Amino acid sequence: MTRTEPGASRTAARLATRGFEPLIAPVLAVRPIVQPAPDLTDIAALAFTSPNGVAVFADLTPARDLPVFVVGDATAERARQAGFTDVTSASGALSDLAWLIAGAAPGRLLIPGAREPAGDINALLNGAVETVILPVYEATETRAKPPEAFDAVLAHSPRAAQAVARALGREGGRGRLAVAISAAAAAPLAAAGFAEIRTAGEPTDAAVLLALGNPAPPV
Repeated sequence: MTRTEPGASRTAARLATRGFEPLIAPVLAVRPIVQPAPDLTDIAALAFTSPNGVAVFADLTPARDLPVFVVGDATAERARQAGFTDVTSASGALSDLAWLIAGAAPGRLLIPGAREPAGDINALLNGAVETVILPVYEATETRAKPPEAFDAVLAHSPRAAQAVARALGREGGRGRLAVAISAAAAAPLAAAGFAEIRTAGEPTDAAVLLALGNPAPPV
């Protein structure tokens, strides 16, 4: 499990119930960007592209009354846990979120997220709504040494996949399986020489586990 916490522990628990032996080894750490409470004057709605963005933004302001648009159901769950009540999920990828927002035309939109986001939502929106981008966290590589004994790696983002490839080196994936949450996350893994790289059918944790399959029966 290479994703950041607390997501890594949630996925590890799901793996354990299916008979896997999960090893939690996050390759990225989320660090909030210190700043004052955001000015929400003239902001009509919020958009989040990850649970991390929700968690960090919620610590910056007590405001919970704005409509919220999110990329997927895990982010929606985090938003509701944080106290937001008007939450709409695109249940898909960044392009699905852009389509959802453009159709809703919510007005001036604040998008709290990573300093270096994995995708460009502004480009996807193409001027359909006015946006304000607010970096609230940065994901930095932990550079932790990977476990020596493992059979498969799960990569939940392109940044995580890049960190995995760097940590393992050119032959670190030999004889092993990698499962990526998207095609963008699968691409960097080729540099590590994995025996097989699978891509989830949709960008969700459930789809990653489905692509992983079931544990091999004992010999």
